[in-house]
This record gives sequence, structure tokens and C-alpha cells, in this order.
Amino acid sequence: MNKTLSRTFRSLSVRNFRLFAAGQVMSVGGTWMMVVAQDWLVLSLTGDSATALGMVTALQFTPLLLLTLYGGRLADRHDKRLLLTIANLVSGVLAAVLALVVLTGAVQLWHIYLFAFALGSVNAVEVPTRMAFVSELVGGDLLPNASALSAAYFNTARVAGPALAGVLISQFGSGPVMLLNAVSYLATVLALRMMRPAELHRVAAGSSAGGGVVDGLRHMRSRPDLMLPMALVGVVGMFGFNFQLTLPLIARTVYDADASAFGLLASALGVGSLVAAFVTTARRGRPSARTVVGAALAFGLLETLTGFAPNLVSAVVMLVLTGFATMYFAQAANHRIQLGTDPRYRGRVMALYTLIFQGSTPLGALFVGLLSELLGARSGLYVGGLISLAAAAVALVVVRTRGEEPGEGSSLVKRRAAPRSPAADSRR
Repeated sequence: MNKTLSRTFRSLSVRNFRLFAAGQVMSVGGTWMMVVAQDWLVLSLTGDSATALGMVTALQFTPLLLLTLYGGRLADRHDKRLLLTIANLVSGVLAAVLALVVLTGAVQLWHIYLFAFALGSVNAVEVPTRMAFVSELVGGDLLPNASALSAAYFNTARVAGPALAGVLISQFGSGPVMLLNAVSYLATVLALRMMRPAELHRVAAGSSAGGGVVDGLRHMRSRPDLMLPMALVGVVGMFGFNFQLTLPLIARTVYDADASAFGLLASALGVGSLVAAFVTTARRGRPSARTVVGAALAFGLLETLTGFAPNLVSAVVMLVLTGFATMYFAQAANHRIQLGTDPRYRGRVMALYTLIFQGSTPLGALFVGLLSELLGARSGLYVGGLISLAAAAVALVVVRTRGEEPGEGSSLVKRRAAPRSPAADSRR
């Protein structure tokens, strides 16, 4: 038992990663509380408009389409710890301003639109930088475990945040919840500043391959084993991963539920994701293409079935299963891409991953929002699930036809991502 626990949490033996994880639990918990408060406020202001909620989601993710590749370039060229510090401070200020507007009773829909776009602009830099920073915290050998633990704390917050937010919104309204989110960003900032820079596993100064975004795209194009999971991530991310839009709509318009029940639905999805995150901590190497495709097939099937759940209880059960498949697929795709990428390009490749995975959300959100207006809230789930299922089936045919790419595997990471000594890092 002790050996199992030590293997599961082995990345926490690294001090810098312990600090990072602790700060992220607090910050991500606040973020999920904010998501529930924001969505509930939009629906309250607009009379349950799916189009308005889709617009907020689209505005929050549109900057990822426009700026993420540049954010990845910044991550490859500059101090990731400094970039993350600045991004979290700016996000905290933005959240505080919106909270004050809501608390004064002056909030209008355009305020939420503006906040969503501004926060999305910050995230275009923060997300790829954070993904690439994990490898600097623990080195190549511990990267799969650290990535899985990152998903675990993310989903721990995803379970607790919405449930707590639902209760707080029912009692105090959306404003105080948004203010708590603003304060939570300070936890990440404090953790980042307490780290020891000499213990980071950085690529030596001046060794980043190529000069810009185009070089990262060329590297990606030269790797067919990376292109397939990227394409699958794009389709599933665009049409399947729209829970921020579909769950509040189903809670209010299908099950006639209050904010607490909406929080329960979001938490159910998080419970399944949390279990999957802990399961993937056992992964030691790069997952196969078949693993990625199989996880996508399971996700598409489960999301489709969730769309037809007859009542709130069955929806909660199905969302737990869907959450498991959601995270297992996301982690498998992430590990396959990140562990197969030359560390010199990792910031740009993960920026492309973020662009495809999350940047496709604006298009998907507008599509699902319109679909929900025409066919009802359930359609956002079962249509998204069917499209994901079809994409996974096509990918499976490709994998069976082409087979695994020759020479792929974790050896690339071990050969090119060997941790540098603290002395070398301190000279950066």
C-alpha cells in the first residue's frame, strides 16, 4: 500500500512541484467557483438564453485562437515562472473588478462579455506556459506522473468548487463568489515566488530550437504520430467538451434545478475526472495511439448516453462516467503529444495543443448554443457525443491502416529531456 501511494504521488517529492500544486488547488478551486457564478449570472440576466451563454464562452476562448501560439513562443523564450506570476496577478485584478461591479448591482451583460475576453487573452499566455512549466518543475522522467497529478488537483478543485459555489450563490449571490476567486489567484503567485529557481529543469539559455511560431509548426508537421492525436483533440474539444455551456442549460431548462443542483452536476463530472486523473498517475511512458483513440470512443459513447438521461439522478451518474472518459482521453492525448515532443519546441507545441483543444471552443460553443436553442438543451450533449464518436471511429481506421509510427515512444523524451544540473540552471 505504501509503495502504491509513493508511486502515485512521487512527483510531490519535488519541493517546487509541491508548492505549485498547493497554489493551484486554491486558485483552480476559485476558478471553478467563478465559472458557476458567471454562468448562473448570465442565465439570470438573460432569461436562460443559450445564445448569450454561448457568446460568453466564445469570447473567453476566442483569444486562444488568436494569441496562444504567440504565448507558446513567449514560454519558450522567457522565464516561465515570471510569465505565470504576471498572468495570475492580471487575472486576479480582472476578477476583482468584475466582482466589485456585481456587488454594486451595476453589472450588465456587456461587462461579463468584456471580462470573458480579457481573461481569455491572459489565458492565451498562461495555459501553454503552465503546461510547459510542469516539465521544468520535475524533469522528463517524472513528467507523466506530474501531469496526471496536475489533472488530479485540477479536478479536486472541479469537484469542490462548483458544489461550494452552488451553496454560496443560493445564500449570498454571485458577487461574493467572484470576489473569492479574485483572492484565490494570490495562492499561485505566492507559490511561484517561493520556488527555488536553481532546482528547475530548464533548457539551457539560447538552446530553444528555431526562432518563432513557424518553427514549432514545422516540427509538428514533421511528426505524423503527433498529428493524429492533435486532430482528434480538435474535434472532441470543439463539439464534445462544451460542458460549461450544456450543464447550466440542462440544470435550468430540463431538470428545473436551482444553483445547488447545477453545482452537483458540475461536481459529478469532476468526480469522474478526478478518478481518471489518479488512475493515470501510474503511467510511466508514452501512451499508444490506440489508447488515445479508445478513450475518445468511450467518451463519445458516454456523452451521447448522458444527453438522454431521463432525470437528475441518472444524469449525475452518467456525468461521473463521462467525466472519467473526458479526463482519461485528455491525459492520454496530452501525454502522447508532450512526451513525443522535443523539449526545445515544447512551449510552442503545447501552445498549439491549447489552441486546438481550447481555442476551438468558441466555434463549438456557438454551434452548441444555437443547436440548444433549436433542438433543446439535451442536443448539446448527444450531438457532441455522436460527433466525437464518429471522429474517434475515423481515427481508429487510420491507426489500424497505418499502425504505430516507427521509432516513437518515451525514448525521445529520455534522450532529449535529461534534467540539467542545478548549477547549470542557476547560470541561466
